[in-house]
Amino acid sequence: MKETVSHQQAHLLLHNKFVVVLGDSIQRSVYKDLVLLLQKDGYLSLKQLRSKGEMSFEQDCLVEGGCLGQMNNGTEYREVRQFKTDHHLVRFYFVTRVFSRYMQSIIEDFRHALKPDVVVINSCVWDISRYNSKWTHDYKENLQRLFDELRSVLPEETLVIWNLTMPLGEKIKGGFLVPEIEHKAPQLRYDVIEANFYSWTVADNYDMDVLDLHFQFRFSLQHRTNDGVHWNAIAHRRITAILLRHIAQAWGVTLTVGALSVQNGCQTGAGGSIAPGNEFSTDSVPCGFLSFEEPKTPERRHQAVENPRTTVQPKRSQPRRKHRNKRKSPQNGWNYMPPLYFEPYEDHPNRLHHQFVMRNRYSRPHYAPYTHFRPLHYPVHRYYYY
Repeated sequence: MKETVSHQQAHLLLHNKFVVVLGDSIQRSVYKDLVLLLQKDGYLSLKQLRSKGEMSFEQDCLVEGGCLGQMNNGTEYREVRQFKTDHHLVRFYFVTRVFSRYMQSIIEDFRHALKPDVVVINSCVWDISRYNSKWTHDYKENLQRLFDELRSVLPEETLVIWNLTMPLGEKIKGGFLVPEIEHKAPQLRYDVIEANFYSWTVADNYDMDVLDLHFQFRFSLQHRTNDGVHWNAIAHRRITAILLRHIAQAWGVTLTVGALSVQNGCQTGAGGSIAPGNEFSTDSVPCGFLSFEEPKTPERRHQAVENPRTTVQPKRSQPRRKHRNKRKSPQNGWNYMPPLYFEPYEDHPNRLHHQFVMRNRYSRPHYAPYTHFRPLHYPVHRYYYY
């Protein structure tokens, strides 16, 4: 089975969770793909990837900015979107600078309103191109101010994930690249690498989680669009899978086919478990509704059995009988496992986490992708998401 995350897995993992995504147009597409996956196993269309500031996208709503205001490519452009159901809340803020007065207002929302469970954030390309030609000092200082504010406002249980900026092309064009800074375009892809080094270093010093998307997509450039900046729907589904597997591992949850399995025996589910960290081995669009599946060979079955995190279900010639799905109880004979009950957001203003919703985070393996020493042969990249 190809490592991805299904609609059911995403729906259960983020049950009763508040997720905030902050960043530029790429982060907006991260938000859109997550909203889509919470509702169905579909992929974003090209029109959905290109659209910005629309009134509604897949049952979400435009809260502020966008087409409600003035559509432009300036640094003051605003767009706030929100997707809300009885058990899910996802919000997106469009930001053009890692720390500014607008970012302060967003953090004040966190201080006085509902605290997010997950914050996914990135800001880089606008910072290093639109404000100052000598951006290094300002960028590092703003990163420190941002993480200081987040640390003081958010509770310890909130998972803050800093996404490193994805690779840019040699020739780029986009809304941020106004005519006044077009001369910077050939150098920006190198500046992004330098900015990634600074942002990773600062985030690691503040004990924030880091997803190195630049590393993950260095060999998947065929999924970058013609503008040299944005990425197609397949790439964004992979970003969502990496992101959700990282969240599951941080919460001590194992994603399984059909249910969630919380480690230490709190929740279990049937089907094969998905081990966080494995790479996609193909970038093509296979059949079966783009599920990244391919036929299992005997060699793959043998490797999967050796992996303690992976469970391979044998093929059955006849369907399983109904009574085998039941568990026997000494009190009342046969008994089904009752489904878990979750309260909606409206019933719990303070949103206290019970034992089946939040687990303690694991200790993160130290990951230093930009150090001077590199081994000649890399091991399996199982923990390169940190």
